[in-house]
Amino acid sequence: MEIVKNILIGIYVVICLALIVLVMKQSKDDAGASGAVVGGAQNSFYEKNKGRTKEGKMKRGTIILGVSFIIFTIILAIVYAM
Repeated sequence: MEIVKNILIGIYVVICLALIVLVMKQSKDDAGASGAVVGGAQNSFYEKNKGRTKEGKMKRGTIILGVSFIIFTIILAIVYAM
């Protein structure tokens, strides 16, 4: 059981470090509340293909790593409670 704990902690540390790096590399979205009031070009080519850009891929990766972080936190809590 100790080997499983060490492996899970190793994976957890890698996920944490990758999540920190991705969050730090992302640029700040300046639209904020003023973008919601004024609106924007919602039908532009960029808006339709935003998921294919580098920023879109980084955002998707951040979401995946964030969910993985939560899941591994719960798993580690269960393993250490045993």
